[in-house]
Amino acid sequence: MTTRERFNGVLHWQKTDRIPDMDFGYWTETLEIWHQQGLPPEIDDNVKAEKYFGLEGTDRIPTLGVNVVMFPEFEEKIIEDHGDRKIIQDRDGIICEVLKHSSTIPRYIKFPIESKADWEKFKQERLNPQTPGRIQPDLAQQVALAHAAGMPVRVHVGSLYGWLRNWMGVENMSIAIMTEPDWVEEMMDYLMNLTLTLLEKSLPGLTIDCAWWWEDMCYNHGPLISPKLFQQMMVPRYKEITAYLRQHGIDVNILDCDGNIHELVPEWLEAGINCMFPIEAAHTDPFRLRNDFGKEVLLIGAVDKIQLSKGFDEIDREIEKIARLVDQGGFIPTIDHRVPPDVSLKNYQYYLKKKREIL
Repeated sequence: MTTRERFNGVLHWQKTDRIPDMDFGYWTETLEIWHQQGLPPEIDDNVKAEKYFGLEGTDRIPTLGVNVVMFPEFEEKIIEDHGDRKIIQDRDGIICEVLKHSSTIPRYIKFPIESKADWEKFKQERLNPQTPGRIQPDLAQQVALAHAAGMPVRVHVGSLYGWLRNWMGVENMSIAIMTEPDWVEEMMDYLMNLTLTLLEKSLPGLTIDCAWWWEDMCYNHGPLISPKLFQQMMVPRYKEITAYLRQHGIDVNILDCDGNIHELVPEWLEAGINCMFPIEAAHTDPFRLRNDFGKEVLLIGAVDKIQLSKGFDEIDREIEKIARLVDQGGFIPTIDHRVPPDVSLKNYQYYLKKKREIL
């Protein structure tokens, strides 16, 4: 079977020759450290690493050339350089302080949307669906080439909360939800319509295997918005997008959200978003998700990255644990976030070997 056949088979509860062998990438620092441990120096990004390790994705899964996010991005530039740290403007237009040679969370200083006037300017300049270059001209060829190579194709379909949180900051976003909910819903409406407009221009005539959402909106104890407000503000808008996707044969909607997602899963499922990823093991229990929702929910991820930084015995126990989920179906095991630099190359290769024994 091809990767595409395995991927679609598992995510439709069908029997396959084996489970797809996928993972979820690496911190930049991880690859740099692994170069000192034997990884060839030319293996310097996630796609190259996945190919080197013989993996089938997730970074290797081709993405349809439709840009539903901010476009054009801001110029990334250094504003101040302080030796071990620097103040930058990132591609989202955020002014922040970052440590050099580290992927840790920045110290945020200023966000591009801090008022309604900022939003009006931002959406005109960065969220115009008519901006040339949003849709690549060769979509049909992209799909044909990917499928000929035995790979699934995904389409990125956006975000209603996560992007706004990025552009406004958690505190500003939280205050706006409580004090100016109509404005927040107006922004979510705009993002929904941006996505639908671009999908309507792109999907007809194409066979796409899954939709990919990004909504980092949970922390270690739960969501950053109450389930009640989530149901009110977001579920109806999700439904409009997932209904359109179903019209074009896309019934697998993969949701990328870190943290403890338990309280929001029922609403995502109601909205038609049916696959949870990457299921951070420290905060979300994949067995609870399967027990609570059965075949309603699909799972990708769930391998506890923290265990990989320990010893072979801990890795063995982690593989034994997730083997039970593999046996149940509807699950593709991957690391529950990008592999951090405290995981040695030796441990990672041992993990891959043990995981492949249960696929």
